[in-house]
Amino acid sequence: MGYADLPLSELRTYRSEVPRPDDFEEFWQRTLKESRAAGFETRLEPVDNRLTTVDTWDVTFAGFGGQPVKGWLHLPANRGEGPLPGVVEYIGYTGGRGLPHERTTWAQGGYAHFVMDTRGQGGDTDDVAGSVSPSVPGFLTQGWDSPENHYYRRLITDAALAVDAARGLASVDSSQVVVTGVSQGGGLAISGGVLGGAQAVLSDVPFLCDFPRAAWISATSPYDELVRFLARRRERTDRLFETLSYLDAVNFARDGRVPALFSVALMDPTCPPSTVYGAYNAWEGEKSIREYAYNQHEGGQAYQQLEQYDWLRTFFA
Repeated sequence: MGYADLPLSELRTYRSEVPRPDDFEEFWQRTLKESRAAGFETRLEPVDNRLTTVDTWDVTFAGFGGQPVKGWLHLPANRGEGPLPGVVEYIGYTGGRGLPHERTTWAQGGYAHFVMDTRGQGGDTDDVAGSVSPSVPGFLTQGWDSPENHYYRRLITDAALAVDAARGLASVDSSQVVVTGVSQGGGLAISGGVLGGAQAVLSDVPFLCDFPRAAWISATSPYDELVRFLARRRERTDRLFETLSYLDAVNFARDGRVPALFSVALMDPTCPPSTVYGAYNAWEGEKSIREYAYNQHEGGQAYQQLEQYDWLRTFFA
């Protein structure tokens, strides 16, 4: 795939036109308040990850509506005394937390690494309050008729409360918790990081940004779920995009006040660069972005990981 979005000069100044609902802040504060009130104390159980340099615990914390959400806590085996800066990681679309040894990168870097499972997708957490409205396969149209019912209301709430859960652990320095993720995880890093009050956000090739534009120009899954849904039911267009405006990372980015590091792939057909810039340019806090000119949705991969290591080293210093 070649370069098919806006010219780079226009990307860097692109401003998303996603509307922000008048009750956006009230909706999310109410959602978090209700879920926190229904919560329980985070539970930890040690597991054998077969590794000698990282220790792992199975985590169960209270997510949306107080429902149990799984995760992993990874800590450096040679960590010594005292709490560590924490990195909360969110997973890409259809994925889950995986096996205990799979995602330990941040613990290897010396951080407390909290990996959140993704309800109803490829992990170990059920979507207890699953949507019942008609939809196409996938998650973008589950609960399309109302932000109260939509799947991503539940998942974004989980993401915010994962920050709460990480902050409450004795092994984590509660004043130094950042969030990170790629694709869906990158979108959740924006929304969950802002709602959860993370100290910084690392968002790579984020999904869940600028839904109306994404539906117009993305030629692949997952955004094509919106196209397939609306191709069958044209009369639902306004209602669907009104619902999605409550879940759009652009609207969360408009409340972003902490430092943030983004990445974008300029040949990305899955999360087109203009949608990423829609969120990035809306971010109000200190920010920077790494551009990968010849990459598709894989983005910077190991190169971006090095950028993040260097960025966090400076940030925590």
